[in-house]
Amino acid sequence: MIADISDLSRFGSFISKQYAPDFFRLLVAYHDISASEAASQLGIHIQTSQEFLEAMTELHVLVRQECIEKKRPYFRYSLKKEVFHFQFKPEDLVNKSHANSLINNRIKEVKNAGAQFSLSRSGAYFSSVSIRQGKGRMSKMRKLSLTEAQGKFLYHLPYPDADALQIAEIMEIAKIDESYKAEIEHIVLELIKYQVIEKL
Repeated sequence: MIADISDLSRFGSFISKQYAPDFFRLLVAYHDISASEAASQLGIHIQTSQEFLEAMTELHVLVRQECIEKKRPYFRYSLKKEVFHFQFKPEDLVNKSHANSLINNRIKEVKNAGAQFSLSRSGAYFSSVSIRQGKGRMSKMRKLSLTEAQGKFLYHLPYPDADALQIAEIMEIAKIDESYKAEIEHIVLELIKYQVIEKL
């Protein structure tokens, strides 16, 4: 039901509350319940009750219905269904819009970036790249370990004085399978952030 990680995090933060199990016991026992009724039953502040019920409504766990009592409107809440299934796809965390923005860009190494590329034992690809962060005495080296596919890609990354190439072109030159494109795009985005790679 909930696929977005921010929704799952919000659900987790509320379901972990000490009073959460008692809330659901009430919701199962009662046809519907108001925030004030739940607060009274559980011995909690009405605002706390309201926040929990509203959060569960926004997360599609509960449904609410507006009622009128002495000309004052209020909401009653009930379970949307008896069983809930939550789904989460890690691939949804990939910033596809950001990655897609690289498709038509050409990239190459930034001149005087100060990055140090370390060769693998075979010498056929890079095993890591170290980047200096900060200046002077406060500077430090950040080492990024590379997968073999990433290492081969960066081994064929155009030099600062060479013509820039698209990711797909570099992958073809390096003979990297299309299935590794996501991890290639990830390291490219990281190195753009550290100003080791520039996109044109």
